Amino acid sequence: MKSKHRNRRFLKVSLYAALIIVGAGLLLRALGENKQLFKNPSDVVSVLYVQDEKSIKVGGLVVLDSVEKPDALNTIFSVVNFENADVRIKALNVHFKGVLPDLFREGQGVVITGKLADNGVFMATEVLAKHDENYMPKMPDS
Repeated sequence: MKSKHRNRRFLKVSLYAALIIVGAGLLLRALGENKQLFKNPSDVVSVLYVQDEKSIKVGGLVVLDSVEKPDALNTIFSVVNFENADVRIKALNVHFKGVLPDLFREGQGVVITGKLADNGVFMATEVLAKHDENYMPKMPDS
């Protein structure tokens, strides 16, 4: 015969295990819905690329002599892959409306968030500039 205490203990352990499983499932579902995929510019300019409703992140290098500023807030530039930049693959043209980060410049790494428009231009909603890991601040004059 099983005692009442043993049955209660089994019921409590089962209840806690069920709560942990449900909590873990909810957490994994929430994390899966909020992920943004990181793409290379060559992947986005490919004819096989299909844009879905979610915005994506694209990382690459700003092409030299490609930055144009028609006005104070609009910036147009091109981005190529960080590594294995192939000259046969065309660069991804980007349009951003907003204030650029201080570290943004040609030849610098960037991560941009946005969507590919029907005309093939990437409409960026956010631009993050990557800096060199060997950054050294200026020493104060003495």
